[in-house]
Amino acid sequence: MTNNDQQQAAAVEAAADGRGGLSQSELDELVASSDTGGRSVGGPIGTLLMLVALAWSLFQLYIASPFGLFNDTLARSIHLGFAVFLGIMAFPAARTKFQVALGIIVPLALAALFMVAAKQGIATWWIPLPAIGVAATVILGSPKDRVPIWEWALAIIGALAALYLFLFYREIANRVGAPITQDYVVAVIGILILLEATRRALGPALMIVASVFLLYTVLGPNMPSIIAHKGNSLSEIVNHQWITTEGVFGIALGVSTSFVFLFVLFGSLLDRAGAGNYFIQVAFSLMGHMKGGPAKAAVVASAMTGLISGSSIANVVTTGTFTIPLMKKVGFSSEKAGAVEVASSVNGQIMPPVMGAAAFLMVEYVGIPYFDVVKHAFLPAVISYIALVYIVHLEALKAGMQGLPRAYTPKPIVQRLIGIAFAIAAICVLSFVVYYGMGWIRPAFPETASYIIFAFLTIVYVALLYVASKEEPLKLDDPNDEVTSLPMPGPTARSGLHFILPVVVLVWALMVDRLSPGLSAFWASAYMIFILLTQRPLMAIFRGESKLASDIKDGFLDLIDGLVTGARNMIGIGIATATAGIIVGAVSQTGVGSALADVVEVLSGGNILAILALTAVLSLILGMGLPTTANYIVVSALLAPVIVTLGQQNGLIVPLIAVHLFVFYFGIMADVTPPVGLASFAAAAVSGGDPIKTGVVAFFYSLRTAALPFLFIFNTELLLINVGWGQGIFVFVVATFAMLLFAAATQGWFLAKNRFYETIALLLVAFTLFRPGFWMDMVSPPYDEVAPTEITQAAADTMPGNDLRLRVAGVNDLGDPIEFVAILPIGEGATGEEKLEAAGLLFREDGNKMIIDDVGFDSAAQNAGLDWDQEVLRVLKPVSQPTKYIMFIPALLLLALVVFLQRGRNGRPVREPQAA
Repeated sequence: MTNNDQQQAAAVEAAADGRGGLSQSELDELVASSDTGGRSVGGPIGTLLMLVALAWSLFQLYIASPFGLFNDTLARSIHLGFAVFLGIMAFPAARTKFQVALGIIVPLALAALFMVAAKQGIATWWIPLPAIGVAATVILGSPKDRVPIWEWALAIIGALAALYLFLFYREIANRVGAPITQDYVVAVIGILILLEATRRALGPALMIVASVFLLYTVLGPNMPSIIAHKGNSLSEIVNHQWITTEGVFGIALGVSTSFVFLFVLFGSLLDRAGAGNYFIQVAFSLMGHMKGGPAKAAVVASAMTGLISGSSIANVVTTGTFTIPLMKKVGFSSEKAGAVEVASSVNGQIMPPVMGAAAFLMVEYVGIPYFDVVKHAFLPAVISYIALVYIVHLEALKAGMQGLPRAYTPKPIVQRLIGIAFAIAAICVLSFVVYYGMGWIRPAFPETASYIIFAFLTIVYVALLYVASKEEPLKLDDPNDEVTSLPMPGPTARSGLHFILPVVVLVWALMVDRLSPGLSAFWASAYMIFILLTQRPLMAIFRGESKLASDIKDGFLDLIDGLVTGARNMIGIGIATATAGIIVGAVSQTGVGSALADVVEVLSGGNILAILALTAVLSLILGMGLPTTANYIVVSALLAPVIVTLGQQNGLIVPLIAVHLFVFYFGIMADVTPPVGLASFAAAAVSGGDPIKTGVVAFFYSLRTAALPFLFIFNTELLLINVGWGQGIFVFVVATFAMLLFAAATQGWFLAKNRFYETIALLLVAFTLFRPGFWMDMVSPPYDEVAPTEITQAAADTMPGNDLRLRVAGVNDLGDPIEFVAILPIGEGATGEEKLEAAGLLFREDGNKMIIDDVGFDSAAQNAGLDWDQEVLRVLKPVSQPTKYIMFIPALLLLALVVFLQRGRNGRPVREPQAA
């Protein structure tokens, strides 16, 4: 998310003046200034910018399609060209005096730095000229209603610099590593203008961080010894950062080009078709009658909206303008109403399949399929949302709130349960028919299967649209009006079932056909285009209100608007991934990652919990100014390998996906955390509450999100790693129950208001349910230590399928001494020697030492990190241990005691002062 100080100040002023929040036009301006550009230009120039954004969307659809054969590097160059051009044109130069000063100082400072780096006799007199040009555009300023000539020049030059790899691809390919003067000029200009576009679109933080890394790249020899390096010349920087795909045009920009744009575009098209409104109405019809119902509906609506939106602030303002006033109406204070919306909207970024673009970056960084990323991320996201619904329920209990009146008299509970059971059964039958029917169509009609499937989807779409046409059109009522009843659940759900079809297409392509994320999003977007063009005409025909030409025109305009909005939503992400590439490139060029590992190890004392805490704090600090995607890229590049390495040295084998999800979770927490969290300011602008208090309450509501990463680092079952279906369901039920208890402890209310010892007891129970093995390992250790010379006997005693843990000492790739724990799977064999040889290990004894003499190529031993000449320091062999789930018994007994104590007390609700 972006950092817009002026809009934050407006929100604070609105709350302080008691105006009850910003007007709708001011809220729209807040979203525009932070997500899609603060400049509103009309006339021919506005039309031109709209056409550029439209061209960007069409280009991305083309390269993602099966027909778009396009070189990845060329596509990244064009992608960045569009992003830089629109970033300069859509965002005015001047915001605050501080940002203006940075916009002047940073380019000039970088020009001086580049002159210092030019060590090979390169003429440097020209380097200050582009820096002066960038600074001059900031000094001259730019209005919000027009684009001055100097900004046209800056935008065009920046776009041409980004397009340099596209325009001169063949020539550059023939001189990689030997840049010419032209390369120097374009790279310097491109980096300076990219950083200025970053300052405009995303605030100063990311620009400052990237500039610091450039400074570190040049001045390495002058740094403290622990992080010093040889330093890099301008030739090396130009080649690494701009001419090759190691820096700006690296993996992050590639993911933005190949995957992210299409998913953002898909969400924009789906929202333009009316899906956002549909999700909100369905959530209210189903949950609005419960205690604190509007708040629970806000959580569910935000979760559904988060499926198609990667923007926290847009989610807050889209759903919040409707949900926050209704939450206040049933008894929530302004701050708590805003905090519920913030906590639920921000968590939209952890909800697969989009996950604020991080899912696609994880595919590249972790090196696992997209399906696996979604599988690992799904459970924590669902648990987090269920816990937030429970937190809202606790708040309602505290204040004795009631829900909104139903629109109908509910059936007896038995009839409702029977109806739900029949609905679930029908869905299951339909799913089996579709799955196996599709499985039969593809082999039976290999050439025409796609056309048959499209025809089938079209028939279903027309049928669902016919059903929807018989219901009243959905509309967002004014939440400030008196609410007499909620919408009927059945008619509301039926009025938009056709919006589910594009999501089905997307999920099917990703999960069943296992297409690439980009191609899956293309087919889903293509189907959304079909819906946008046909939805209005068909609906009007079914209702007998058809004006065919007008309806087709309106559908076409909806499509154009969705394509343009999707491109404008991508400006910040495209620029952020490119600028984060500077940081990633500096890390790989300087080797600061290994140096940082030493720093972190010194600061943490080698303790894995301390390392995780440092990583969490760094993510929160960086996230205060960086958009979530850039924050994730930076912190994962710096600290993810450090956590894995130091965890292994401490005997904790941490899967790489768990570390990346850990970093990402704390990155999104920064959107909530005071004093910067922009989502909290946006919610306060709607509610009229104090933004800092809103942020504080939202932070406490989000503690469950902060706890989950620590838990799944130590209990990877939460990420469904090496877990079957049956165990996965068991883990989900237990973990959800544990998170509800954690929420009750942190909110100070379970069945009644908690006493301090009850809160401690609830935390203990929750921790035990999450990590029963922690206590069981203390009661019955899972391993026995034996002498290294007895490793053969230890292997003989170990059953096939179990692991030996070996602590070994050796040297790393740089020749530095290291110690780490290796997990060695034991296979079949009659003797210990045969089992070790099958694992790829041969040993030699040197006195009392056991030295690895040989490691088989691509063996289990090599995959565990073992190498020849390493010394085995300790051997841990597994021993039989009672099931760790025995620890649930004392935990549940302690929970029963808390229930007994609280049921005996008066749980009368405590009413809070109502908002004015």
